[in-house]
Amino acid sequence: MRRPLVGALATLLLTGATVAGAGTATAASPDGAAGAKDRPKAVGFAGTVALSNCSGSLVRLPGSSDNDPGLVMTNGHCLETGMPGPGEVITDRPSTRTFSLLNSSAGKVATLRATKVSYATMTDTDVTLYELNTTYAQIKQRYKIDALSLSSDHPVAGTSIKVVSGFWKKIYSCNADGFVYRLREADWTWKDSLRYTSSCNTIGGTSGSPVLDANTGKVVAINNTGNESGERCTMNNPCEEDENGQVTVRQGINYAQETYGIAKCFTTGNKLDLGLPGCELPKP
Repeated sequence: MRRPLVGALATLLLTGATVAGAGTATAASPDGAAGAKDRPKAVGFAGTVALSNCSGSLVRLPGSSDNDPGLVMTNGHCLETGMPGPGEVITDRPSTRTFSLLNSSAGKVATLRATKVSYATMTDTDVTLYELNTTYAQIKQRYKIDALSLSSDHPVAGTSIKVVSGFWKKIYSCNADGFVYRLREADWTWKDSLRYTSSCNTIGGTSGSPVLDANTGKVVAINNTGNESGERCTMNNPCEEDENGQVTVRQGINYAQETYGIAKCFTTGNKLDLGLPGCELPKP
């Protein structure tokens, strides 16, 4: 896993990694400018959040309405009560966790508060979704921040992507290198994971960062792990397994979990319903 805060500070001390800086976000085209439709959207920090130990984002599903309670997305292994075990699924658990909401230049504009953990697991994927005590409309009115939109499409290999860490206030730029049939780390297994090209050298504290398609600005995945020391399938050293069981280790390469299927498990009012047709998230 891309370690939470304690591991992140250790990594920083050992590597001298940069803590701040907006990376290489693409400049936006003025409305109506020639060719503006075809240019990539600007990717900044607006809509991302910093947790006490991880990164995350305020996200909106394709079917969400302005008056729905907002959702904050981070990793399952960033859950405040500890990492869910293999096969464990948590739903509708009360929570009062807080999140620092950032603007486009990574300045904190608000503290958001959860009412519950809507969903959390580290089985097949690595995700936690918190329901907030404020709606998208209230957040927009008070803080002028829009939620990030979850894409409903499977990401495409070769796509330019941005990993936006609210914790470190840093943007990593690379491409989607490909997809992993099974990604194994210690006791956990994730399906159809997204592998980055090498320039997304994420560190501890970037756990839960949204992975954005640089062309559409939509969230296509959530950053979660990387192979640090070349070990095989151990903690902080995930390994790739193909359909035939062949294992590959890629030291220094990092990964994310796709998010396109999440919307199929939520109904009106941003309410979780794991019984919906097409919902493939693991069930309790």
